Amino acid sequence: MTVRTGALRSAARREWGPLLGTVRRALAAHGARAVPLTLTAVFLTALIQVAQNQTWGLRTVRNLGAVQAEDPLWLALLRTPLSLFVPALDLPVWGALAQLLLVFGIAEITLGRGRTLGIAYLATLAGTLYARIGVAVGPAGFLGLPASDAQVVDTGPSAAVVGLAVYVCCAYRAWFTGALVIVAMVVEIVFKDNLAGKEHLAAIAAVLVLCAVAEWRRRTRGHGQDRGAGGSGTRSGAPPMRS
Repeated sequence: MTVRTGALRSAARREWGPLLGTVRRALAAHGARAVPLTLTAVFLTALIQVAQNQTWGLRTVRNLGAVQAEDPLWLALLRTPLSLFVPALDLPVWGALAQLLLVFGIAEITLGRGRTLGIAYLATLAGTLYARIGVAVGPAGFLGLPASDAQVVDTGPSAAVVGLAVYVCCAYRAWFTGALVIVAMVVEIVFKDNLAGKEHLAAIAAVLVLCAVAEWRRRTRGHGQDRGAGGSGTRSGAPPMRS
């Protein structure tokens, strides 16, 4: 039993040690100042949730941040940035806020504010564009969607959260955790086959492509540095994809 416990602790340190160490040091040094983007995102999402539950606010929120596949493309692209922070009306907002605080916070510390916001937008945009393509293909086509999905509002912050979680796991080589996130999204589709679940998978696919490109660039730069040093280069202990 002791050997098994020790092996589990060792595996947990390999999986989460570098990531948690980075987060712990940033919070110890800067506190809440380490995650201004995250706190802004949580506040904005909570504010939008309050507004869209008022008779005067629902229409305004929908006009500014609700994206549907039936919308003109230019309008969908215009609304997409704000749609990151529009929580689903039929789900508890506290779950969305907790996910934002945890995942955006970790991403902001480990990836930086610019990259966090960029990946969040990419993931959300991937889900939005997939919905448009899927409806155009139709239910009979590969990865097609029924016409009724054209009137379903997109996923809000959840696609961004899923995409960021997968990217951070790839960046810090937390493969088991990343695989769990992907499997959870697949299971969601199996038991609750809806547009949101499919948009989550589209977001994951886009982020995995981004991870592959980042890894390829890292290896290309690494080979170039090794050749420049006559093959005597050393490997950095920093997370590979953050270079």
